[in-house]
Amino acid sequence: MRLEQTTYDSFRSDQKSFTSRDGVIKYIDKGKGPVIVLLHGVPTSGWLYRKMIDPLVKSGYRVIVPDMLGFGSSDSPKGYEVYSEEMHAQRLLELMDAISVDSWTHVMHDAGGLWTWELLEVAPEKVQNLVILNSIIYEEGFDPPIRFKPGFMARVAMWGYRNGITTNMMLKGLFDKGLTENTLNKTDVEGYKRPLKEGKTKGMYYFFTQTCNALPEYQPMIQKIEMPAMIIWGKNDTFLQLEPQQEALQKDLRIADKDVHIMEAKHFIQEEKPQEIVQMILAFIKQ
Repeated sequence: MRLEQTTYDSFRSDQKSFTSRDGVIKYIDKGKGPVIVLLHGVPTSGWLYRKMIDPLVKSGYRVIVPDMLGFGSSDSPKGYEVYSEEMHAQRLLELMDAISVDSWTHVMHDAGGLWTWELLEVAPEKVQNLVILNSIIYEEGFDPPIRFKPGFMARVAMWGYRNGITTNMMLKGLFDKGLTENTLNKTDVEGYKRPLKEGKTKGMYYFFTQTCNALPEYQPMIQKIEMPAMIIWGKNDTFLQLEPQQEALQKDLRIADKDVHIMEAKHFIQEEKPQEIVQMILAFIKQ
């Protein structure tokens, strides 16, 4: 039996709202039980995890999936420093406090890794288990698809993304490189395209002009992390390569080989292997 595909409108209708000091953050909050947070990166949103939410809920978990400020359905306020790694982390902590969640299993992807390191810098006690999906960690292996110098040309590029001029071209290039085979249909792509055409590019601007040109140094902090951690990685990812950083990462986080899962996939593993990732996360939490 073919399952009905989730539309972006139905996904948005399930989202709740949290008014942070900087703007409204939209988020999914489904299920009951121990909490799992699914954190996206750039330029995606909670939509990236749409295929994983219900299976985790049906397995007895409460699943929280935010659209970070500047992405997805959330607000995109003026300015750029509001999209710094530290500010993203602080707002996520504010959200979790507002919905009375004291601790959780934390799943991160892409730039969500940077926001996570900042969160763990100030509140490591909040995260019970850490699940790393093709995330930004060290400079080794980090090769983003776009880097801009701050200024006119970068702003022109963002203007093109949100005005439909280069939106389709950018997304097609992103997924052609980020998926083993780009089989996304119009319904899939709509959830990535519509936020851009609604003007959600300021967070992207900050990331591609600031973060990508001066990646923060998190290794001393990462070495202090004590919660159980696991790695799930698409081995053919050209944006974020595991091999150059795997030895250091496993040593710094004391991750056993049995908790490293390397998949035949590229960057967007939630699109390619959602069910396999869910089963790996569940097995890790229960061990």
